[in-house]
Amino acid sequence: MSTMQKFVGWIDERFPLTSSWKTHLSEYYAPKNFNFWYFFGSLALLVLVMQIVTGIFLTMNYKPDATLAFLSVEYIMRDVEWGWLIRYMHSTGASMFFVVVYLHMFRGLMYGSYRKPRELIWVFGMFLYLALMAEAFMGYLLPWGQMSYWGAQVIISLFGAIPVIGNDLTLWIRGDYVVSDATLNRFFAFHVIALPFVLVGLVAAHIIALHEVGSNNPDGIEIKKHKDPVTHIPLDGIPFHPYYTVKDIMGVVVFLMVFSAIIFFAPEMGGWFLEANNFIPANSLKTPEHIVPLWYFTPFYAILRAVPDKFLGVVAMGSAVVIMFFLPWLDRSKVKSIRYRGTLYKTILTLFVISFIGLGYLGTQAPTGLTTDIARVLSVIYFGFFLLMPWYTKIDKTKPEPERVTG
Repeated sequence: MSTMQKFVGWIDERFPLTSSWKTHLSEYYAPKNFNFWYFFGSLALLVLVMQIVTGIFLTMNYKPDATLAFLSVEYIMRDVEWGWLIRYMHSTGASMFFVVVYLHMFRGLMYGSYRKPRELIWVFGMFLYLALMAEAFMGYLLPWGQMSYWGAQVIISLFGAIPVIGNDLTLWIRGDYVVSDATLNRFFAFHVIALPFVLVGLVAAHIIALHEVGSNNPDGIEIKKHKDPVTHIPLDGIPFHPYYTVKDIMGVVVFLMVFSAIIFFAPEMGGWFLEANNFIPANSLKTPEHIVPLWYFTPFYAILRAVPDKFLGVVAMGSAVVIMFFLPWLDRSKVKSIRYRGTLYKTILTLFVISFIGLGYLGTQAPTGLTTDIARVLSVIYFGFFLLMPWYTKIDKTKPEPERVTG
C-alpha cells in the first residue's frame, strides 16, 4: 500500500472523503443525454465561488461608512493593485450570476425539472433565488453612488405600504428615518456575512436533494427505471466524473471567455451592469431624474408600477416571485419534457418568456401611459402562465414518452 493510500485511508477513518467522492462524483450516475442547457448549474456554482473570493478582496479596502464608502470604491479602482479588475469581476459577476440562474431556471421550465420527484430541488432553488436577490440588493447600496442610494430608498419605502407594520418595518430595515450610515452598515453585514452563509447552505441542500433523487434529462424520463440486473447501474446513466466534469470544463472555458470580454471591453455594458449615476457620490438632496433598479430586478419592478395602488403593487410584485414556488403542483401534464408536450404549452411558454423579457425592458424605462398599459398586458400574461397552468397542461395534446433516453 502506497503512502498516499495510507493517508487517504487515515482520512476515511475520520471523515467520509472517499464515500463522498463516490456518492457525488465518480459513482453518481447522470443521464447520458445532457445537452447545452445543463451547463448552467455548474456555471452558477462557479460564479458563486468567484463572487465570494472577489468579495473577500474588496472588503480588505472597502469602508462601510457613509462618508468614506464612495471614496473607498474609487481608491480600489484607482490605487489598489489590480483593484479595478477585482471590482469589475465582482460587479460583472453579479449580473452574470443572474444570467446563468435565469437560464438554469428556464431549462427547468423546458424539461420539467421541477416535477415529481424533484419538487424539493425546485423549492430549494427558489429559496436560493430569493437569497440571491436579497444579496444583490444589499450589495447594490454599498458603492454609495446616486443610483445605489436612491434605488435603496425607493425599494425600502415599498415596505411602508404593508398595513399596520409597514412604517415600523421600513424603520427597522433602514435603522434610521432615511437611508443613512446605519443602513449602509447593516447592509454590509448582511451582504458580506449573513447572506453568503445562507447561499452556501442552500446550494448544499440543492445539490444533496438533486443527488438523492437523480438528475432530470431532456427526455424527462427516469433513468433509474432501467438498471443492469447485476450491477444495478442505470443503463442510460454515466458517471458524473469524469464525463460531465470534463464537459463542464468546456462550458467554463467558454463562459470565462465571454466574462473576460465583458470585463475588459464593456464592464458597464452600456449602463445595464453599472449605471452612469453610480459613478456620482450619493446626494440625499438631489434625486436622479429616473430611478431604476438593475436589470435583474426590472421585470418585478415593472409589475409593481403597472398596478395603480401602491400596496396592491407590492403584493403583485411579491406574488410574481412567490407563485414560482408552486410550479411543481400547478403542472398537470402527462409528460415532463417540452420535447413531448403539445403546441399549446410551447406557445404559452413562449408568451411567458416574451412577457418576462418585455417587463424587464419596461422596468428600465420612464413610465408613460403607453408603457404602463403594455406592462399591464404583459403582467396578465406572466401570471396567466402560472394560474392557468392546471388547465392548459391538462388539455394539451402530448406525444408518448420513450421508454429509454433518446440521446
